[in-house]
Parts: sequence; structure tokens; C-alpha cells
Amino acid sequence: MPDSLIQRRQAAMRTCDRILSGVRPLTMRERLAVMETAADLDGMPDFYGGGPVTVLERRVAALLGTQDAVLFPTGTMAQQVALRYGAERIGIPAAALHPLGHQEVHERHAYAELTGLRGIRSTSEPRNPTAAEIATLAEPVSTVVIELPLRDAGFVLPAWPELVEVTKAARGIGARVHFDGARIWECAPYLGRSVREIAALADSVYVSFYKTLGGISGAALAGTADLTEYARNWRHRYGGHVFQQWPVALSALAGLDGELPRIPEYVAHARTVADALAGLPGARVFPHPPHTHQFRLWLPCSAAALNEAVLAMAEQEGVWFAGGWTDADVPGYAMTEVTVAGHALEWTCSDISSVGVRLLDRLN
Repeated sequence: MPDSLIQRRQAAMRTCDRILSGVRPLTMRERLAVMETAADLDGMPDFYGGGPVTVLERRVAALLGTQDAVLFPTGTMAQQVALRYGAERIGIPAAALHPLGHQEVHERHAYAELTGLRGIRSTSEPRNPTAAEIATLAEPVSTVVIELPLRDAGFVLPAWPELVEVTKAARGIGARVHFDGARIWECAPYLGRSVREIAALADSVYVSFYKTLGGISGAALAGTADLTEYARNWRHRYGGHVFQQWPVALSALAGLDGELPRIPEYVAHARTVADALAGLPGARVFPHPPHTHQFRLWLPCSAAALNEAVLAMAEQEGVWFAGGWTDADVPGYAMTEVTVAGHALEWTCSDISSVGVRLLDRLN
């Protein structure tokens, strides 16, 4: 997206009284105000760890029920370290990955380019792999990666018994289990288990602080003390041992305080939003009902026309519908990812239908 379009979109969203999908962009000053809710800004910062970084790492480990957690500047770096750890400890330079998984789609195959690992396809289906598929992989692997939820398949989750069985199958072939849990926080309602119970199924878990929680950046890798000692060494080697990370840590802590308790409400309301959107002329929603607070929406228009109409409605009416449209594989349709957060909670089915119809009218 061109910088000019990003700036126009941010300016439009900031002036909107109502936002259906996403959150209102914050200024740097507003970000600092949020950080101040997490700690006394007159306190001392971290110096290569310690201070608020240690507070955050301990908080994450307690939430996930792991022995320790390590702050990373990015999830891409954290996941490389998790896969490297598995390959070295087990002695197999290969990992089972989904072709729609984050490592394959959004990390530029860093696990292969920088670590020399091979990715073995865990399934070709647009869902996480089953126990049977893991048990019959084409060749041995050191780590089986499960992305919860699988974003590029539509934020989909397995059922709890299926997740339990696939982790058992991974250990049955001698592999570790790594959860790409960037969005694990919103998985609990659908799976019917706490985040701690979900994390207990894995040998390592990566979590994000800017996805869902609203932090400015950052991630953590959680697991055993042996894993985290290894992770701290390799974080340094990868250039991720940063002098000071207090803004990242404080914004993450603020998200754990302010956003984490609200996620069940977001997930519940996502069903209402999805129902209303599915009723728009020509609309398609998947999954329906949503598994988390995010899902995919298709409308029978071009992406360019929809993006312009959404911006125009925001600028003229002060109402934000949903942006980021891309042309779908099906000719004549465009798709976007809908994120139901705090701003969306005030929207009723009637509100959504009314605004959706007005948006489509702009396209006729």
C-alpha cells in the first residue's frame, strides 16, 4: 500500500466516530499515555534486559504456564530460534510446516535461508494438519508447527480433541511441537480451554504483542528453561539483544492488562458481526461462525472500488466499515479480513446491515 494511501487511511480512521473492523490509529503521544498505564515512567528502563523486560517475560511465562519466556524484537526471529532449537536437540534439520503458515508466507523462508532447515509440508488442506497426516509425513522432522489460528486459511482452528491428537501424533514420530501462537490469546473461547491449557500441549510457544494486544511491536518465545537459555544466546547472535526495549515491554504489559480480558467479548460479538455481514447482497463470510474475533469477508466488487468507497464513507460520514480489500481468486469478488475489537462492540446487526448497504450503494 503506497505511503500516501496509508496516511489517508489513518487520517480517515482517526476522524471516525464509529469503527466496525480494526482499531483507531494512535499517535506517538497517545502511545506513551497507554504505556504510562503499565508502569511509572519515572522509573528506570531496562539495560540489555531486566526492569520492565523481565516483568513482561515473567508475566508471559505465568500466563502460559511455562518455565520461562524470552522477549524478541520480532516473531520471525523467535520462530527461527524455536525451529533451530528443535533441529539441534533432535538432530533432524527439517520441520513440518503448513504451506499457508506464517513461516512460509510471511517470513521469506527465513528458517531455510538463515538456518538451512527444510520445510516438510504437513498438509495441503486449508486447515491445520490432522494426527493421521502427521503420523504419515513423507520424512522425519524435528518440529511440528501448528499455527493457532491458521490466519491465511481464514483464522481457522481445530477442535480441542483434534489439537490434542495432533500433538500426540507429533510426539509419536519423535518430534517437538511448536505453536505459532501469535494470536493464541483469542483461541481460548473456541477451544473451550484456558490459554495455559492450550500452551501445555506444546514444547514451545511464540506469542505476539502487537497482534490483538495492541502493542507497538515485539514477541516472546516461551518454554522450558533449556529452550529459553538457548533462545537468549541465539537472540544475541541474530542481533536481537537490544540495548533498551522498555517501550515494547510497557505497551505489551498495557495490552495484557487492558485488551486480554476483553478478548472473549470480541470473539462473542464477532458472531453477531459475521451474521449481519453475511446478510449483505452477494456477501460471503468464512468461517461462519468465526472461530476467533477475526474472519474473512467477500463482496461482489473490485478491491480498488471497495477501498475507495470505504475511505470516502469514512471521510464523508465518519464511519469506518472495513479496509484492506484485495481482489479474490473468484472474478468479480474482493476479500478482506474483519477484526472485531472494542470499537465494534457498540454495533448492532441493524447498524451493520445499514452501513453495509450504504457502502454497496456507493458502488452502484
